[in-house]
Amino acid sequence: MERHARTRPSNGSRAPGQPGKKPRWTTGAKTAVGTAVSNQSRVWFTISHGVLNEIYFPSIDEANTRYVQFVVTDGRDFFSDEQRDAEHETHMLHPFAPGFSIETRCRQQRYRLTKEVFTDPKRDAVLVNAEFEPFNGASDLQLYAMVDPHIADQGSGNDAWVGEYKGTRMLFARRQQAAMALACSSGFGEMTCGYIGVSDGYTELRQNKRLTACYSEAPQGNVGLCGRIPLCARRTRFCLALAFGGHAAEAGQQARAALLEDSDDLRDKFVQAWEEKQRAYFDLGGPRKNSHEMYRVSTAVLETHESKRFPGGVVASLAVPWGFDRGDKDIGGYHVIWPRDMAQAALGKLACGDAESARRTLFYLECTQERDGHWPQNMWLDGTAHWTAIQMDAASYPILLANILRREHELGDRHPWEMIRSAAGFLVRNGPVTEQERWEENAGYDPNTMAVEIAALLAAADFADDEQERGLGDFLRDTADAWNDAIDELTYATGTALAREHGVAGYYIRIAPPDVIRTGLSENIRLRLKNLPEHRAAKRAVEVVSPGTLALVRFGLRAAHDQRIVDTLKVVDATLKAELSNGPVWHRYTDDGYGEKQDGTPFDGTGKGRGWPLLSGERAHYEIAAGNLEGAERLLQAISSQTSECGLIPEQVWDTEDIPARELFNGKPTGSGMPLVWAHSEYIRALRSLCGKRVWDTPPQPVQRYQVECRSSRFQIWTFQQQRGRLRAGKDLRLDLWNRARIRWSSDEWKSVEECETADTGIGLHYALLTVAQLKPGAKVRFTMFWPEADKWEGHDFEVNVI
Repeated sequence: MERHARTRPSNGSRAPGQPGKKPRWTTGAKTAVGTAVSNQSRVWFTISHGVLNEIYFPSIDEANTRYVQFVVTDGRDFFSDEQRDAEHETHMLHPFAPGFSIETRCRQQRYRLTKEVFTDPKRDAVLVNAEFEPFNGASDLQLYAMVDPHIADQGSGNDAWVGEYKGTRMLFARRQQAAMALACSSGFGEMTCGYIGVSDGYTELRQNKRLTACYSEAPQGNVGLCGRIPLCARRTRFCLALAFGGHAAEAGQQARAALLEDSDDLRDKFVQAWEEKQRAYFDLGGPRKNSHEMYRVSTAVLETHESKRFPGGVVASLAVPWGFDRGDKDIGGYHVIWPRDMAQAALGKLACGDAESARRTLFYLECTQERDGHWPQNMWLDGTAHWTAIQMDAASYPILLANILRREHELGDRHPWEMIRSAAGFLVRNGPVTEQERWEENAGYDPNTMAVEIAALLAAADFADDEQERGLGDFLRDTADAWNDAIDELTYATGTALAREHGVAGYYIRIAPPDVIRTGLSENIRLRLKNLPEHRAAKRAVEVVSPGTLALVRFGLRAAHDQRIVDTLKVVDATLKAELSNGPVWHRYTDDGYGEKQDGTPFDGTGKGRGWPLLSGERAHYEIAAGNLEGAERLLQAISSQTSECGLIPEQVWDTEDIPARELFNGKPTGSGMPLVWAHSEYIRALRSLCGKRVWDTPPQPVQRYQVECRSSRFQIWTFQQQRGRLRAGKDLRLDLWNRARIRWSSDEWKSVEECETADTGIGLHYALLTVAQLKPGAKVRFTMFWPEADKWEGHDFEVNVI
C-alpha cells in the first residue's frame, strides 16, 4: 500500500458517475501488432483505426487497455477524435520490424498528427513518438491524450487517479496486481480521470470542447484517463510513455526511465534487434516483392505472439473477435493458447529456420500436458484450462511437432518420449471419435481430425521403436490401419443427391455424428450445426461438406489425385468456394454460421460464415501436392491481397457486397479476428513447400504405409465409448478396454463359447482379438466380459452384426 500511496495526490476530487458505462473491447480486426524482440520488454501492442488498442502485460494473455488515442479541440465548437474523424495511413517502420508509423489527417483539414509506435526494448513501456502540426496557422487547437484502461483483462473494477512519480506528473490506473502509468516528455497541462460515458475526459471534451472539470481519482469502475499536451505555435514534438508494473510506483518508474532516454535511439535499437532476428530466418520470399514482404510480416507475427514469461507458449491472436460488441464476460478472446494453433505456429517457425522456437513450444507442451495425456481445448499461459472440451487433434499435433523436429534433426536436447507415449495412450483410449473437431462445434468422426490422429499414431510408433518398445509400436500402427479404413466406412458418402447433382460417385463429408459407428453412414444420419437459428440447425450429415478433407492429402493418407479426393473437391468447390474481388476463398463447411450477419452486424451466436484465407493456404498445399505450383502461387497472391494495410492475415474476409457503414468491403477483413497466427504459419509453410516443390510438412509414415504399401487392417475395433454395431465380413474384431478382462464370446447364439484374456498395451488400454474373419454376412458376434479386479461379470451381452 505504501508503494501505491507515493503516486497519489495528497488531495483532490473524486469523479462522479461511478461505475460508468458497461465496458466493451474494440474491433478484432487489427491493422498491426508489435513487441520488442527483447524479453526485458514484457509488453505487446495492437493497432487499428490509427490508434493503439489492447496492450498486453506482463504476459501475452493479459490485456490492459481498450484504446490509447488523441482528441483535438479548439475549446469552442471543434472536436476531432483521431480514430473516427480522421484518415489514417499505417506503415511498418522497417520491413523487418513490427514498429509502426501512423499518419493521421483531419477530415476537416485542421491538423496532421504523425506517430511512431514501438516498445522500449529495455523495459515494460510502449512509446509513441509524435508530431502534431496544426494547419493554416491555427493556434487555438488543443491536443489531449486519452487512455481507456482495462487492467488485467477487465474494464470494470479499475482504479484511476492523477498523481506523480518523483515529481513527474502522470496518469495512473490499476486493478489487482497490475498498474499502468502514462507520462509525456513535455509534461501535461490539465489532467483528469473519470468514469466512461459520464465524467471521463473524452465525454467532457465531446460535450464542452474543453475540460470544464478535472477530477483526481475515479475508483472501482470503467474509467478513462485524459491529459492535455502543451502545444507550440507550429509543430510540436513529444513522446508518450505508457508503462506497466506490478504496482503504480513500478509503472511510474518504467515510464520515467523510458522518457529519460533518447526515444529515437530506443526506436533504432528496437528496429536493429528485429533486423538481426529476421536475418537469421531462411529467405523464403521468392522473387516477387509482395510475397517477400508478406513472409517477413508473417515471421514477425509468429514471433510477436510468443510468450516472454514462458517462451514457447503462443496465443492464437492478439484480438477479441467482434470486441466492440463484447465485454468483460468475454475474457480471453483469442489471446489464449490453443494447443492446435500453437503447434501450427511452431511448424511455421521451424519452416522459416527457427528450430529453437519450435523446441521451446515442444517443451511448453510437455509442461502443460494433462495427466491422462491430452491438453485443454485452450488454456492460459500457466496451463490453466479456459475452455474444457476434448479435441483429439489437439492431442495429436504435439506428436507431429516432435516428429518433424526429429525428421529435420532438430530435436536438440529435447527427449519428448514420455509426452508422446502419454498422448498416444490418450488417443488410442478415446479416438478416433472426437468431442469437438477443429472448428470446436460438433462431436463425431471427422476426416480432418482422423487424418491428424492416424499420422500421430504412426509417428508415435516410430518413437516407440527407438525406445525399444516395439510391441507398442506395432500396436499403434495396427490401430492406425484400422482407423484409416474407418475413414471411408464412416465419412465417405456415395449415391446421394449431392453426388448426383455434381456428377461424382461419392465424396467425404465434413463429420459423421458418434452414433454412426453403430449404424453405418446413411442419408438418414443427421447433424445439428452450431451458430444457426434452431429451425435451421438440423442437417443431413451427407449434405455437409468441408475443405478440411484435404487433411487426408496433407497428412499423407491419400494421394492428391485419388479419385475420392478429386470428387470431393468438385463438390467442395461448387458449394463452398467464392470468387472475390481479389481472389478466391473457401468457407469452412456447408451452412457455417460463424460470421457477421447478412446486414454486417456482428456474430452474436448466429450469423453467416465468411471466407477464410487460412483455407486458401491449405488449398495451396494441396495444389503443390498435385503438382500445380502456379496455382499454389496464385492462391498465396490472393491471401496477400486480403490482408490489413500492414499485411496481417485475417480470420475471415467479407464475401459479398460492400457495407461501408460497417467497414465491410469485398475481399477485405471482417471484424472477427486479425491476425490469425495459424494463417500466417500456413503462409510461411506454403512458401517453404513451393521452394522445395513438395509439401514440406507432410509426415512420411502415412505416405509409405497407405500410398506405397497400401496397407489395410485385418480387424475392426469395438470400445465401450464407440460400440461398433456392424463388422465387415472378412475382418476380425478387436475389443479395446480400459481395464483387464476375460472375454467370453460366441458366434452361434451361445451354442458354443470361446474365452480369451486381454493383453496389456502398457498405455492404459487392454485388448483382445476375436478371430471371426471366417463369418459370413448375417452372422452375429455376441460377447461379454469378466472384470478380475472387481471380481464380477459385466452382466450384459453385446452384439455386432457381420455385413
